[in-house]
Amino acid sequence: MLTAIGCASIEQLIDEAVPDSIRGSMEDIGQPLSQDQVLQQLRQIGDENQPGKSMIGCGYYNCLMPPAVQRLILENPSWYTAYTPYQAEISQGRLEMLLNFQTMSAQLAGLPHANASLLDEATAAAEAMTLLQRAHKAGSARRFLVDADLFVQTQAVLRTRAQPLGIEIVRCERDEQFDPAGAFGALLAVPNASGKVSDRSALIGRLAGAGVKTAVCADLLALCLIKSPGAMGAAIAVGSTQRFGVPMGGGGPHAAYMAFADGLQRLVPGRIVGISRDSRGRPALRLALQTREQHIRRAKATSNICTAQVLPAVLAAAYAIHHGPEGLRRIALRTHARACELAGALREAGHRLVADSFFDTLRICASPEAEKAYNAAADAGYDLYRAADGSIGISCDETTSRADIAALASAFNARLADAANSSIAIGKDMLRSKDGFLRQPVFSRYRSEHDFMRYLR
Repeated sequence: MLTAIGCASIEQLIDEAVPDSIRGSMEDIGQPLSQDQVLQQLRQIGDENQPGKSMIGCGYYNCLMPPAVQRLILENPSWYTAYTPYQAEISQGRLEMLLNFQTMSAQLAGLPHANASLLDEATAAAEAMTLLQRAHKAGSARRFLVDADLFVQTQAVLRTRAQPLGIEIVRCERDEQFDPAGAFGALLAVPNASGKVSDRSALIGRLAGAGVKTAVCADLLALCLIKSPGAMGAAIAVGSTQRFGVPMGGGGPHAAYMAFADGLQRLVPGRIVGISRDSRGRPALRLALQTREQHIRRAKATSNICTAQVLPAVLAAAYAIHHGPEGLRRIALRTHARACELAGALREAGHRLVADSFFDTLRICASPEAEKAYNAAADAGYDLYRAADGSIGISCDETTSRADIAALASAFNARLADAANSSIAIGKDMLRSKDGFLRQPVFSRYRSEHDFMRYLR
């Protein structure tokens, strides 16, 4: 390992990797301390950190976990589970929540089916790639067409998974570059990493006409407002459920979803919860499909990832039940409104945006003024995204207040206008009907938080 990274010794590696400001020596440890004293010292060291409010986005967002969900699920040991459910039928309550998760994912994605969670969004995208390869009838096709404006971590995982499988990743910056010749599938992003929201129906239709199915990375909260991947003609939709009430945790764990079209059920990785009947004729839940070959047929497995992120998936489903369709839509509208207010102020101040149609993420074109604003925002306590090309990204979320927007506008030497003057930045062709999602009875069963809490107990 040292040879591969160009270090002569472990000591050299430590010297290059660990900053001098946090290094110590055995002589610095001092006298033994009690546990309470150690904890007090650690708190003092921790207090020296200056954490800013993250508005970096890129698939990770601040959110608010409802107290009922925190108290009755996250802090309740009865909900703790293994990384994947074995003999899951003995826990009907957990299966019901995973069925809720599938219902939520499928309806928001506009597709008929969904599995009971995957590891994270980047891994789910790689799973979609291998799924499309298995489903493609021309087995000799090795090219996979990828939207160039995916999250950087998603692109990295795709490359890592593709290399040993002999798959050629073809990055396409414009729709006309998606050439179906020799391709077995394509992966798009709506919204993309730059925040742009656009209808990809024509591209998906052109690829489908050539026998190439398409997967779409889609933000679940955005899907409360915008046209679904299924309505665009996609065969698969994947993404993270983190912003449905699951706090950021050092990059994970955050459950991913995968929704898919008819005909792909037996090729899908992970687990699918279904409804059956027991020996007395009563409704009973069971794992309708579980890709057990992960454990016993490794060479022919549909996935090399067994982790289903069961607890985060249950939290996301509970978040959706708690808020209901109208509540989710209100959160999405409020998030979008904050982004629109900030976009208007930035334009008035002379900053150029990469995309005029967006949901929650703004990308400001690179300029000396934008760089200064990035540093000013950091001084004000806000962490923004700096892309490789120098452009600056700002992502709003459920927790973004008007005070946050005003502070960011000030960092960019801009001034917020009257909120009433801000307009929606999603084209009418991309807006979703209010009644276009979450219509299953499971989401209308709980009329109050009291009913919901009683259900969780």
